Amino acid sequence: MKLKVCGMKYNDNIQAVANLQPDYLGFIFYDKSARHFDTTIPELPKTIKKVGVFVDEKLEIVKDTIKKFDLQAVQLHGHELPEYCAAINTAQVIKVFSIKDEFNFDVLQPFEDVCNYFLFDTKGKLPGGNGYTFNWNVLEQYPSTKPYFLSGGIGLHEIEKINSFKESLASKYCYAIDVNSKFEIEPGLKNIEELEKFITHLSFCT
Repeated sequence: MKLKVCGMKYNDNIQAVANLQPDYLGFIFYDKSARHFDTTIPELPKTIKKVGVFVDEKLEIVKDTIKKFDLQAVQLHGHELPEYCAAINTAQVIKVFSIKDEFNFDVLQPFEDVCNYFLFDTKGKLPGGNGYTFNWNVLEQYPSTKPYFLSGGIGLHEIEKINSFKESLASKYCYAIDVNSKFEIEPGLKNIEELEKFITHLSFCT
């Protein structure tokens, strides 16, 4: 199972997290976020994919940002339409859908052919980074074969829950775990020691 660490902000901290070799690092290009990224990304190992996170951003700005920061993927957290996703052809597309206790999976169908991955996050006041999990059992009804990222309030206390989830049918197409706020000292500053513990656990259980 892959790992994405999202909400990176500070260069020294980015380097320290990169040393742990996650599969993806996420940078939030949304100016209303406390984790808004507005500096330069340090050189990273080629094994780590850089993901730009956007919320209802103008398409041309997204394309310019992909080029400027050499992003390998974009994560779309807003109300972006399938046509918008299809127009992004220089990076992989991760489309986010928010869940609480139930979800209408019919909304995924128009995005099947224009996204590389789905990402399921917790429905809350913010477009991500709310700090709590949704009911993962909802994913037992997942009708697609498209790989997805599991996100929303995942921290060290969810280790047992992840173990149980990996034994369930709901996890069949779970491609990656996405972590953010539960590993922070402050918004954008990740706790390296706790991340290392989590990564060691994921590696052991994969």
